[in-house]
Amino acid sequence: MSSRTPPDPTSPAMTGTVRHEWLFLNYFRVAQALVYVGLSFSPPGMGWPRLETPGIARIVALAYLGFAVLALLSARRNSPRMQWMVSVALAVDVAAALLALSTMSNARIGIEMMLAVNLATGALLLPLRLAAFFAALATLGLLGHTLLELPHGSGTNDFHLLESSLFGLAYFAIVALCHVLSRQLQATEALAEQRSIDLANLAQVNELIIRRMKTGVLLVDDANRIHQINESAWMLLGNPSADQRDLGRLAPELSRRLYHWMTSGKLDETATQLADGVPEVVPRFTRLAPNDDSLVLIFLDDTSLVSRRAEELTLSSLGRLSASIAHEIRNPLAAIRYSAQLLAESDDMNATDQRMVEIINNHCVRLNEIIENILQLSRRERSRPETLDLGHWASDFVAEYLQGNDIGSDSLRAINSSGQVIAVADPQQLQQVAWNLVQNALRYGRMPGEPARVMVVARLGEHGVPILEVIDRGPGIPPKVAAQIFEPFYTTHEYGTGLGLYLARQMSEANQAGLEYVRVAGGGSCFRLVLTPPARVGEALA
Repeated sequence: MSSRTPPDPTSPAMTGTVRHEWLFLNYFRVAQALVYVGLSFSPPGMGWPRLETPGIARIVALAYLGFAVLALLSARRNSPRMQWMVSVALAVDVAAALLALSTMSNARIGIEMMLAVNLATGALLLPLRLAAFFAALATLGLLGHTLLELPHGSGTNDFHLLESSLFGLAYFAIVALCHVLSRQLQATEALAEQRSIDLANLAQVNELIIRRMKTGVLLVDDANRIHQINESAWMLLGNPSADQRDLGRLAPELSRRLYHWMTSGKLDETATQLADGVPEVVPRFTRLAPNDDSLVLIFLDDTSLVSRRAEELTLSSLGRLSASIAHEIRNPLAAIRYSAQLLAESDDMNATDQRMVEIINNHCVRLNEIIENILQLSRRERSRPETLDLGHWASDFVAEYLQGNDIGSDSLRAINSSGQVIAVADPQQLQQVAWNLVQNALRYGRMPGEPARVMVVARLGEHGVPILEVIDRGPGIPPKVAAQIFEPFYTTHEYGTGLGLYLARQMSEANQAGLEYVRVAGGGSCFRLVLTPPARVGEALA
């Protein structure tokens, strides 16, 4: 049986069981001292123990009471020297018990039993060897006291010697048993603390998963009051304020469907729009506990996400097929382009033939861009998000773009309108998205005969959501065209590929961001990228 190191009283453990044990020992010592004082000042006769030396008994009792009070006061303060304090206190306990035996012999059994409690509590606080030392000290003291009484012999001395021996054995047994119990208690506390940490970590993981789910999740009680809500549900409900908790006022249709489900058990699976300007959803309900309507979980499935997911699966299969076709097209395309270049170098070509060669080259370039975009789409890597200062990132991006591209009389500048704007995104994929948007803005976002004016704006939106915008002062995009610009292979330009904006949105969604087109009042276009903040708004509503 190995000894254990006593807990550090300055550690968190001292605020728990160990501290209670230490306080219990000191409270018990005060009660023990009061018993000694009561016995020492008891009147003779009336069944009270006989005092051989009343004066010494009273001095010992009062001194022990004073020490007990001081020890209790010191125990109420955390001290880094607990082991030393417990050792001194046990030594005083043993000495006081032996002196009390000498002056109050008729209370012998009571004193020996109270000393057993002192040793038992001390064994919970001290290493085994030190606790066993005090048990041995108490045993030797009892035996020594009994042996000193033998010369004065009476018939009871032999019984006292046996009694002291048995109490000595009991002291060792109690110390060993308390040490084992203490080790088990320490192991149980460590396990409970580890389980508590594991549960806290699991709760954080679950909260993070729920918060980042695309499906909206609400927890509603039987009074139609919202207890928790994730960010997706918050957005699908129209971004309500944090104090709006009444589901009936916030989303009457959702409240009606919840009541219908609770009363009839039937689920209405038709799509509905819960607020203006948000996608349609299909609500699903489930009780948090069986046969208990006090708490209900509501799941809001965004129908646009379902449709988009189906489209992504189709496009993923189509993309793999297109990638293999693109590889097969590349070699013939290179041969066609090389042949066209050779034709262009001929001296016998007339103007019509030169125009034909130019058309061939232009379409070869367009086909090559389509092939590159298809291959990029097929080998798109998983995002590696980092925390970015969006204002600094926008300035660096614009500087890098201007350094690598000649934009002539056009202008491109970065604007940070909200101070520090912190977002979470993959910097490489964010750069590809911004490069694509800026390239489109410089190419199409200009009024006839005027240079393009493009701004990359970093700002904070509602509820502190980080936003990156690419704004131009061109003619804008007609509403009918704007509804289709993010579809793959859709283009209004003769030599466009129709994949640039589609790829930009795909990369945005891979970074938990949303890319949308916003028409600028007074002319112009704005492509708005709504990024993920380090701490989501959903936490404030949860």
